[in-house]
Amino acid sequence: MSAFDSSSVELRPKMVGQRIKRTEDPRLLAGVGRYVDDITPQGTLHIAIRRSDEPHARIRSVDVGEAFSVPGVVAIFDAADLEGDLKPAVPTSKMKNYYATPIWPLARGKVRYVGEPVVAVVAESRYAAEDALEHISIDYEALSFAIRQTDAVAEDAPLLHEEAGTNVIISREFARGDVDKAIADAPVTVNGVFRMTRKTAVAMENRSYLAEWDKRRLALTLHSSTNIPGVIRDVLSSCFDLPGNRMRVVAPDVGGSFGGKGSLYHEEMLVCVLARKLGRPIKYTADRLEDLSSTSQAFDEMMDVELAVDLDGKLLGLRADVIGDIGAYSIYPWTGALEPVQVVSFLPGPYRLEHYRGRIRGVLTPKPPTGPYRGVGRPSSTFAMERLIDMAARKIGMDPVEIRRRNLITAEEFPYRTASGIIWDKSAFQECLQGACDHVDYPALVRERDKARSEGRWVGIGLSSYAELTGIGSRISVAPGMPINTGTETSSIRIDATGAITAAFGISSHGQGLETTLAQVIADELGCKMEDVEVQHGDSALVPMSTGTFASRSAVLGGGAATMASRTVKAKVLKAAAYLMNQPVEELEASGGIIRSRNSNVSMTFKEVANAVYSQMGSIPREQREDLAASETYDPYLGTACSSTHLAMVEIDPETYGVTIKRYVVAEDCGRIINPMIVDGQVQGAVAQGIGAALLEEIVYDDQGQFVTASLADYLVPVATNVPPIGIVHIQADLPNNIGGFRGMGEGGTIGAPAAIANAVSDALSPLGVEIDMLPITPDRIFRLVEAARSRNKAV
Repeated sequence: MSAFDSSSVELRPKMVGQRIKRTEDPRLLAGVGRYVDDITPQGTLHIAIRRSDEPHARIRSVDVGEAFSVPGVVAIFDAADLEGDLKPAVPTSKMKNYYATPIWPLARGKVRYVGEPVVAVVAESRYAAEDALEHISIDYEALSFAIRQTDAVAEDAPLLHEEAGTNVIISREFARGDVDKAIADAPVTVNGVFRMTRKTAVAMENRSYLAEWDKRRLALTLHSSTNIPGVIRDVLSSCFDLPGNRMRVVAPDVGGSFGGKGSLYHEEMLVCVLARKLGRPIKYTADRLEDLSSTSQAFDEMMDVELAVDLDGKLLGLRADVIGDIGAYSIYPWTGALEPVQVVSFLPGPYRLEHYRGRIRGVLTPKPPTGPYRGVGRPSSTFAMERLIDMAARKIGMDPVEIRRRNLITAEEFPYRTASGIIWDKSAFQECLQGACDHVDYPALVRERDKARSEGRWVGIGLSSYAELTGIGSRISVAPGMPINTGTETSSIRIDATGAITAAFGISSHGQGLETTLAQVIADELGCKMEDVEVQHGDSALVPMSTGTFASRSAVLGGGAATMASRTVKAKVLKAAAYLMNQPVEELEASGGIIRSRNSNVSMTFKEVANAVYSQMGSIPREQREDLAASETYDPYLGTACSSTHLAMVEIDPETYGVTIKRYVVAEDCGRIINPMIVDGQVQGAVAQGIGAALLEEIVYDDQGQFVTASLADYLVPVATNVPPIGIVHIQADLPNNIGGFRGMGEGGTIGAPAAIANAVSDALSPLGVEIDMLPITPDRIFRLVEAARSRNKAV
């Protein structure tokens, strides 16, 4: 305990709101991060997988040939060899009109997409296992299939899962008002069939798994490059009939996910069953071809949409019929409904709309399953809706900014229930639109575009406004009808005898900087030094119930739980300090790891208090002594709205048809900002990913069901030269009924960028009468659209 003039010592500045460098980065930049492939216990065996080269076929036989002659080969397995060793994972849902496809480690009976795992070779090295694959032959009976969703929905289409009786395993409708009458009576309507083609995540680190079987405890530990270790632990516990204390899933450092590592995979089940079967550690690391061909994919929605407006630009009615290509299986745990249902749920966006109907059908096709991808459903819905908004503005001769201003929900209308039932609690819809326009000086930008057009250049401006639901609480599941609780987060915080602070969470950071941001929150709320806080995450054993990091939830739910637990621990610290300092507890305050009295010159450090509580016998009476620890769970219930407006200016080269982004700005309301530097990085990275979706990235299957874009020479991702400087406008609107005032924001760039760029390209080509209805907008597609428009104009 110290005595000094506390009035002369300033409290440490608040950490929340500061641009603090990420505490994770030193280990990652120094090359001492620990990824799954860095972990190789003694005796580890390695897996190579023979995957299907048929899109739909019956497996007649597997001939291992001379595979066992390869030195180091230990065992070879197909599905029959694993019979009785585990139960399947079944992605159940409370939805009506839904069929859950069971998931097994290896294909059973038949294959349903190119890339599906069929045979596993286990060897002392990956090299030996790969060599052995060359000796294995699989005899298939080819079966008919429908590769396109528009063909697969037909009643007479070949079935991928005969037991389902149909390829349409999901159907749902959202409706409010009388949309058919609203559209029939409207003076102006616009419509289109819009499509965002298939994408995949392309994380820097490929998917990697290592399973260890503890013979003494009869326990499994899976090291996985997943972002949902808690969800994976729970499902594998069920598959292997193991209690949670004997089934552990650890996600060490993870090199990105973007949703692609946020589901259960065949290979996770495979390494676990083989580790238990063989009694040795089993490792699998995907190569880039495997990652591209078997990681979950995204989008591929056909959206037939019509919008009605009046002559003053007021939105009157919206109807949509969506066919979602969900691939060959309903993915665990999110189900195949994740993407298509969210498309129609979020289609009305941030706009005031009375009459709406959205229908979806999720259809099976012989491709890898669709699953989470940064933005989930909203990039597609925002693309369709924002294209219609611009088309309507052009048709009635109104500026695109003005039509949005007239229809965006205003502050007085919050909380607002959308036509699909989503509740926007409160967000800066109008302010984001104004913020983006002010940042670029919109009137001047329009004049710049018009001048360029007068010179014969193809220059256009595009906007997109959207809203997303982040930090979703327990009122609804992250995925429609999913029975798993994703709406709570637990934080366990403890101070030990040395004064060190450990905070454990059920989240699983994989690039978001959560070790930094959550430590900032704890430092402020607890009054400790940030450098004294260790944030633990990515381990299913840390807290009683965990899921992971997804759906822009971790800052909202993790930050809320950290705030609650910190306040509880702080109350215990101050109570102990009050006794030790002989001061009223209400006169004490804590900051920077020091407890001070407002009315005296005495103070104590957190370390001194902790030492007295734990180590100095008799310092505090037994009946008053409390461990400096707490565990709290936060549930935001409804979730929180986040909103943004993106604005882009593009120029199209009339000779190469390439698109250059000349200007780009994002105005985003993500609530109270914890770390502006990390937020800016999230915005910039997500916009870059959104640019990829708008201009470059496309998974392609040919008519024979073969995977065409099987390398990064064919599946193009954005590079630095594709990404312009990005202007960022932060709008921190107050958020009621939310601990900390935080909103999620990690997905916004992928939601807003494709629509803004599509509108900008359409605006640039509007003198030719070209409208963009498919993404990505490749030079080839632009060329074909321009040639078709020129042919039409000549005919007229």
